[in-house]
Amino acid sequence: MTTLISALSVQLDAGHGPLFQDLSFTVKLGDRIGLIGHNGCGKSTLLKLLSGQLEPNSGEIQYASACRLQHVEQHLPERLYALSARQALLEAVEPNQHWRADSLLAELELETQADTLVSGLSGGQHTRLLLGRAVLRQPNLLLLDEPSNHLDLPSLLWLEDFLSRWPGGFILVSHDARLLDRATRHSWVMRDARLHRFELPCSQALAELAETDEAARARHAGEQKEIDRLAASSKRLAIWGREHDNEKLVRKAKSMEKRIDRLKDEQTFVSRGSPWRLSLQGQALSADSLLAFESLPVSAAPGVPPLFTAAELWLRPGDRVALLGANGAGKSSLLRQCWLDIQAGEACAGWRWHPAASIAYYDQSLRQLADEATLIDALYPLAPLPEAARRHALIAAGFAYARHSQKVSALSGGERARLLFLALSLASHHLLWLDEPTNHLDLDGKRELASALAAFPGGALLVSHDRELIEAACNRFWVLDDGRLREWPDADSAYAALFTTPAGSTGLPATAAETAAPAPEKPSGEDAQWQRLCELEALLETDLARKPKHQKPQLQQAWRSEMQALEQALGL
Repeated sequence: MTTLISALSVQLDAGHGPLFQDLSFTVKLGDRIGLIGHNGCGKSTLLKLLSGQLEPNSGEIQYASACRLQHVEQHLPERLYALSARQALLEAVEPNQHWRADSLLAELELETQADTLVSGLSGGQHTRLLLGRAVLRQPNLLLLDEPSNHLDLPSLLWLEDFLSRWPGGFILVSHDARLLDRATRHSWVMRDARLHRFELPCSQALAELAETDEAARARHAGEQKEIDRLAASSKRLAIWGREHDNEKLVRKAKSMEKRIDRLKDEQTFVSRGSPWRLSLQGQALSADSLLAFESLPVSAAPGVPPLFTAAELWLRPGDRVALLGANGAGKSSLLRQCWLDIQAGEACAGWRWHPAASIAYYDQSLRQLADEATLIDALYPLAPLPEAARRHALIAAGFAYARHSQKVSALSGGERARLLFLALSLASHHLLWLDEPTNHLDLDGKRELASALAAFPGGALLVSHDRELIEAACNRFWVLDDGRLREWPDADSAYAALFTTPAGSTGLPATAAETAAPAPEKPSGEDAQWQRLCELEALLETDLARKPKHQKPQLQQAWRSEMQALEQALGL
């Protein structure tokens, strides 16, 4: 297969140490590679090296004449915000190729937004524009930097489908394990300034790497045991040699020390793993409720007609509520509107919060951290603690002492997210409002956040599309759909309510549609009733054939109820 890129002994230094050491690899035509690693390890930087935006400190990157690559970054250039979606695509092609941009609007599912300003589009639609602009330049290799950030589930499914149908190759930086498993065939894991390559998708690659790590730790422990034994023997020989003036024993001790040095140099390397630690300290408030929504109209901006009304819902201490819904439905608007009330010190009519409750807000834009502040100073407005306490917390969270004078603006998105979580934890609040907290977290960070939230003693209101986090951390589920905010008893029924359209079609691929409850429909005749009964029987039989932990009891009950009604109508 044609080699597009060859890298040999590439090294790059960052201000606080080496990011890469001696990276060597090839990228071939059609390769579908997932690039995985903890926040700050250099994934985005590697893509910039491959796209020519950066130069390595040493080593060489060579490109075949057949290589046509496009770097798809995380954000649209601000200069495009004043253009329409169509104009943003047209800018990427020559005038005689404008027809290609118009035909691509349908593929990107942006036909109805063709004349909408880019500034008025959602994050998921921005991602589609970024991909569209790259595809119009006819590459055979895409460098994709976290395209799944800020996407709701329908947009994630669209991206997954787009990548599965993309005829060229790509290197995909993502922290979405499901997307990586379904879209990639190879995995590169960046860790310890090295690159570990696997001919496997994400989950299998990480499992194999974990086995390799376990074997390395076992070998290292055995080697260390031998080093310790030799060191003890060398020490005894050196003491005896000096006490008895025996030059032979002294020489033997020195020879043994040289052997120990060789063994240390050859000792099996054991990964340090991710340097980051994420925790959430908090307090439980003795109260009936931390907040209550009685009848609150929620708007995207002041003076704009409401998107929906939050009514007859409350959040108690210990509740961890998932707020689910498509992008643009108004989830973030609810948090922002209420946060403005809290900052003003008075709730608008329609909702209230406990006067003794300390509430924190995690803004998905991470704007609560001042760009020009140093790491140590950025914590103080959110957690006014002594400098020594802040420095100790930074080090414990994975920020080395040498970085404490670094400016926030120099951090990656994942590092900024971890810094904000550290500030919220240090302040120890009763209630957390988290708006898309996993957007910039790596796979380890997502697992740590799920564990931290599940153990959080206060309350939490979580806006997220990350199903692993929702299912692991939340015990209540609010769904915003069709202009209504309602509570559902569990995650499965919440997903079903969200992904079922009034027409009874989910509009999702079959794998996703399978898990959504079919919308009740009123058959127009006996044939339609029989057809619907057969469909329900097939759905029930398929679900019952699954392992018990994968079955959907709520859906089974809904299907049985509808089957019973149809059987009565058909006289069975």
